[in-house]
Amino acid sequence: MSLPHAILTALLEKPSSGLELTRRFDRSIGFFWPATHQQIYRELGRLETAGLIRALPQDGPVRGQKKEYDVLPAGRAELERWTAGGDVPKAVREPLLLRLRAAAVVGTAGLDAELARHLALHRAQLADYREIERRDFLPAGTEEGERAAEGDRLRHAVLRAGIGLESFWVEWLTETRAALSADPS
Repeated sequence: MSLPHAILTALLEKPSSGLELTRRFDRSIGFFWPATHQQIYRELGRLETAGLIRALPQDGPVRGQKKEYDVLPAGRAELERWTAGGDVPKAVREPLLLRLRAAAVVGTAGLDAELARHLALHRAQLADYREIERRDFLPAGTEEGERAAEGDRLRHAVLRAGIGLESFWVEWLTETRAALSADPS
């Protein structure tokens, strides 16, 4: 995935300014594709230059007002092309896993504190995702839930992927800490 496609997705959901996009990334897309304020603004300029988005006309003087962006037909076509394409799954690059591998060689001093820190972070993220699910998605099996729009079902699928990943980390970290404390070495 790339930042331009994440921005096109967000702008198709709702035309926004760079600041609004940054805030929306912090609450949704940024959970799985983070971007800084500067990266978003830089990419907005590139997308506008490429003719994929446009700044919406503004009422009154432009100076000091936020530019809102909208996706042009070429931007929608690019997102459709990219969505229909494919990617090879990326290899996992997780520093914590490498740290455990190194600890197997040099010893585990201080490792439990790091595992506990990660466990707390993953538990907090899991709680955030579950709250988003509770707040934003209707329960499956209800009539309203069954009539949910395709976009809602796909957004919920992405959220469920996040819940699954965080659940995995919480379970794995809990088991790994237990194994570490049981290790006689």
